[in-house]
Amino acid sequence: MSTRDEPLQGIAVRAFLTTVVALATVVGAVALWELRVLVALVFLGLIVAAAMRPGVEGLAERGVPRAVGVLIHYGCLALVLGLILWFVVPTSLRQVQSAAGDVPTTRGELKTAVRHSTGVKHEILLAAQHRLQGTPTLSGLVSPALDVTRTGLKVVAGVFFVFAVGAYWIFERERAEDVVLSLVPRSKRKLVRQTWRLVDLRLGAYVRGVILLVVFVSTVLSFAFWRIGLPYWLLLGVFAGIVEIIPVIGPFAAGALAIGVGLTVSVHTAVLAAASVFGLRLLQDYVINPRVLGHAVGITPLTVLVAVSAVALLFGPAWVPLATPFAALMATLVDVFVRDSDPAQEDVPPMLFPGQEVEPGRTGNRA
Repeated sequence: MSTRDEPLQGIAVRAFLTTVVALATVVGAVALWELRVLVALVFLGLIVAAAMRPGVEGLAERGVPRAVGVLIHYGCLALVLGLILWFVVPTSLRQVQSAAGDVPTTRGELKTAVRHSTGVKHEILLAAQHRLQGTPTLSGLVSPALDVTRTGLKVVAGVFFVFAVGAYWIFERERAEDVVLSLVPRSKRKLVRQTWRLVDLRLGAYVRGVILLVVFVSTVLSFAFWRIGLPYWLLLGVFAGIVEIIPVIGPFAAGALAIGVGLTVSVHTAVLAAASVFGLRLLQDYVINPRVLGHAVGITPLTVLVAVSAVALLFGPAWVPLATPFAALMATLVDVFVRDSDPAQEDVPPMLFPGQEVEPGRTGNRA
């Protein structure tokens, strides 16, 4: 082969490698998109592990095996959910039954209600009557019922999968770290380990803080709505607490719903409902959230808003609760590897459990 052909051969090799890398990137992106539900469930499992790891490690320091510590955390979670169901569900069902007390339950009652109603109520009842005219027969309801059953089974399986991943990740993180760090140059291993631990700490602190805020908001607003005489006070309070999971949008949705229900009673009740919701919001923004969440995720409210909007548009509303943790992950990586921030100097609020890993810098000494 002549020396003149060697540059051409090098160009061909580079073109081939570029093509292979591009194809691999496209194939990987398509695979991740097709497996997005699995990836999201695994990410949720890692978040669950991050949330309970300090508690498990704290129990391990006192001689409690990690497996028992995980079971204690899951048992406490099941106990809390059981108490919530025991207290909240009966009261909520009574409020729902009270709300549905005047709703027509037969075609005849609906026809009578349409004739004797006016305004917006008449339009709603008329639309319901038109929809009922196209109601499928009993045989046509079998397939939707099976679809609902399959969806329910998938949800239950997904929940068990998330908690299983969380439990296994408690034990397997060290091994996974060793595998990943073996692929990293020795000079970068300490930085990568500290960054990994910092992400874990931030996600755990954020989740524990959100759980506290959900319980706090549900309790305070339920009591406030009950005191001002707002109908369905428990349903509205629990709803306001749950939508705390959805940043920015959730609190506004809770306030709008409370005001709307208050207007069915009087303008005075609606004003009191608005004062309760937005007064608590101000208290959260300036007093509670800085002390509870602090800078747990290290991102600005604008970043949260953009992340929530992007996730909702790309994947749908069901994926919104993952927006903030994912944004926190990306922001941490950008801070460390682009802006050259030192992960050992980052402050993360311990959030209930100080554990062993409050200081990321201390975890990097093993490298």
